[in-house]
Amino acid sequence: MPGPDEEQTHDVTQPAGPVAWPDGGRAAAFLGFDMDAEDVALTVDPESRNRLSAMSHQAYGPLTGMPRVLDLLTRHDLRATFFCPGYTAERYPDLLRRVRDEGHEIAHHGYLHEAIAGMTRQQEADVLDRGLDALERVVGVRPVGYRAPMWETTYASAELLLDRGFVYDSSLMDSDLPYELAERPGAGARSIVEIPVAWALDDWEQFAFVPDLFGPGVIEDPAKALALWTGELTEAHRHGSCFTLTIHPFLSGRLGRLRALETLIETMAGLSGLWFATGREIAEHVRSLALTPRVFPQPEIR
Repeated sequence: MPGPDEEQTHDVTQPAGPVAWPDGGRAAAFLGFDMDAEDVALTVDPESRNRLSAMSHQAYGPLTGMPRVLDLLTRHDLRATFFCPGYTAERYPDLLRRVRDEGHEIAHHGYLHEAIAGMTRQQEADVLDRGLDALERVVGVRPVGYRAPMWETTYASAELLLDRGFVYDSSLMDSDLPYELAERPGAGARSIVEIPVAWALDDWEQFAFVPDLFGPGVIEDPAKALALWTGELTEAHRHGSCFTLTIHPFLSGRLGRLRALETLIETMAGLSGLWFATGREIAEHVRSLALTPRVFPQPEIR
């Protein structure tokens, strides 16, 4: 990605172009599960490791929520993408092996769920490599998909991901459609597929609360989240876009919330021409369309 002093020749306002979905499909649905466990608390405050109650709140994901999520996906014959921090993989190896063995995609989500804002390029690279090493050692998977912890990327991220063989990222928020993102302006630049996300389609904003660690202190009714997501789903289907839902099993693995998620999946199944796909499947399809890549020139401050 370019620095503020480099020549900028691309129009940052260029929108992502339309996407033709496979087999004449009308829209796409991407279910992404972020396997944050104790790591997301430990990266906020390493001393939280001494707080058993806080650690048990986070462990609900791998110990209770994830098995329920996997059973839900099996009931509906769905394959999803699980974005897994390296530390989660090391702490719960049998769970990650189950994810792999049941045919789901495993993607990269940092090592200790580190937010990379303020990191140097080398520090960001080190986090990527540490997470890759953990996933390869635990389940023998070299992921092609990445979601930045806390959705924090830098202008170096695309190049670092491409150098490591990643095919797609799912961290940016500028579109309702996947697109090709160039690593830098200029001829010869490589590109990575971007599958955009949105805060409104993330259960963290609805349910996350641990005193003194994170959360706004408001825990919403699952019916409210269901109504919000159903409205977004309906419009995504109507406009032919990509419905990208981000779910954390330590949050939405709880009973009432999981039932709301299953209701949403049942609604999705009733929509004609809705393509359920993993991140890898979406990325490979978008790549096959040979779309013109776009770029984000870094803003200049004069």
